[in-house]
Amino acid sequence: MQVKVINQQVDQALKHLKRQLLKDGLWKELKKRRSYEKPSAKRKIKLKEALKKRRKAQRFGY
Repeated sequence: MQVKVINQQVDQALKHLKRQLLKDGLWKELKKRRSYEKPSAKRKIKLKEALKKRRKAQRFGY
């Protein structure tokens, strides 16, 4: 991934890079790989996300 720095505006380039990482889902992946996650913790997180997704779908009537 590449971000161009124009007129020495590094802060804006970093913001743009972070936005791109969030959009692509890489930011979440980086956070996930920083440390070892036990399989039981992975399952717990997966269940939480599924529940969150289900509640959101109910709220919007899908």
